[in-house]
Amino acid sequence: MYINRHIEDTIKRISKMFGSIIVTGPRQVGKTTVLKKITEDMTYVTLDDPFVLQSAILEPGTFFKNMPPPIFIDEIQYAPNLFRFIKMFIDKENKKGQFFLSGSQQFQMMKNVSESLAGRIGILNLLGISLRELENIDFNKPFMPTSEYYNDRRAHLKEFEYKNIWEIIHRGSMPELASNKDYDWSVYYGSYMKTYIERDVRELTQVGDEVKFLRFMTCIAASTGQLLNLASVSRDVGISQPTADRWLSILQASNIIYLLQPYYNNITKRAIKTPKVYFTDTGLAAYLTRWFTPDVLLIGAQSGAFFETFVLAEILKSYYNAGILDPAIYFYRDKEQNEIDFIIEENGILYPIEVKKHADPDRNDISTFEILDKISGMKRGPGGVICMYDRLIPLKDDDMVIPINYV
Repeated sequence: MYINRHIEDTIKRISKMFGSIIVTGPRQVGKTTVLKKITEDMTYVTLDDPFVLQSAILEPGTFFKNMPPPIFIDEIQYAPNLFRFIKMFIDKENKKGQFFLSGSQQFQMMKNVSESLAGRIGILNLLGISLRELENIDFNKPFMPTSEYYNDRRAHLKEFEYKNIWEIIHRGSMPELASNKDYDWSVYYGSYMKTYIERDVRELTQVGDEVKFLRFMTCIAASTGQLLNLASVSRDVGISQPTADRWLSILQASNIIYLLQPYYNNITKRAIKTPKVYFTDTGLAAYLTRWFTPDVLLIGAQSGAFFETFVLAEILKSYYNAGILDPAIYFYRDKEQNEIDFIIEENGILYPIEVKKHADPDRNDISTFEILDKISGMKRGPGGVICMYDRLIPLKDDDMVIPINYV
């Protein structure tokens, strides 16, 4: 069963603006499926095919003569030397929508790519199935805690079973698992990890000890929703700090994790500058940390962190699917332990968000929002608490109780 993806319309729109389009994202989130649907009348090649890859690497000059554009090239990260020839073709022909590309590494991490195709390529990032897509909701605006957003979102609400949310968090957002309820969860993620380490990890760097790399991933998964402490992780795994830094970059490059940066300026001198780490797929994080059922995850010590991780991933999807590659989302924490889970910045206005897994938020949950009022030159907009309550209601002034299905 194919689940319609919100990024489809964005890809079509961006393809009218650039000669080439690349969709990056974690392995198995549906990049190939989405692009095949859009480019069904074009030539399709995958660099997973060793013979095609050999031709792309050894004979890049004749590669596009044998397979002229418009064309969809899957797993482009295996032959980044093709980008130079893509640039030459675009500069010569000056046509839009000629090259559709996919890759399971972040575009910015591919060597020399940004320079060679600057201004000639539209970049999009795809994560797993969103809650909106799972519910077949036709709404594709980035999340904002504003009355305008709520009014638009309310028009597309559907009945939502809140009791299912922990099953969704535990099962994860991979399309195969979402569309096939009979697919064994542990078998899927076991296979996923094997493929990921054997393909993406080896492509990015030489990891000498795959057992330690798996342990490293597990430690990072156990830290989802928390401040990143690489020194502690490196000690627990038994690796050096430089190795931990390199391995973290691998997880970033392959979109396994997202580093949420702290909000900081010259006025907020007491703000902590360490990022927080989040897995982009809660199912994979649950598999690595051995939470084998939704019920066990719900009552476990990490349930709050997993709910926060899920909410951030949903917010990111709302921006990525709309074509916003680098959303201005931060968190705040200072040396007095005052914390705001998320801050969305737009047009000089800060919109604060707290995330709570319970269904009964109160004003104490948003008491730290007042810290933003003390930041010189900045204006605080409305915010709220994203939680399991089933109605959108005021909490204090313009700050709202925000049901999870409003994201």
